[in-house]
Amino acid sequence: MKINFYATLRPIVGGRTVELPLEEGVTVRELVTSLVEQWPPLREQLLDEHGELYQHVHVFINGRDAPYRDGGMEATITAEDVIDVFPAVAGG
Repeated sequence: MKINFYATLRPIVGGRTVELPLEEGVTVRELVTSLVEQWPPLREQLLDEHGELYQHVHVFINGRDAPYRDGGMEATITAEDVIDVFPAVAGG
């Protein structure tokens, strides 16, 4: 499964796009858990003290923010889905 990263997350994972060997039907929550297991420094960037995705972090599945999709973080992902992970960014 290919995952695209943006901004400050790219140096942590070592590039723009990474591929993880995840099974078909994995949930968004399982995806985030796998990312944090593969790259432990992502934990502080993506998850709060309760292990929940920060509100200012966006995991897009096919261009739609995961928490706002049907099923939210429990929605399943297919190998064909386009996954993008954005950290909080600010600027002027």
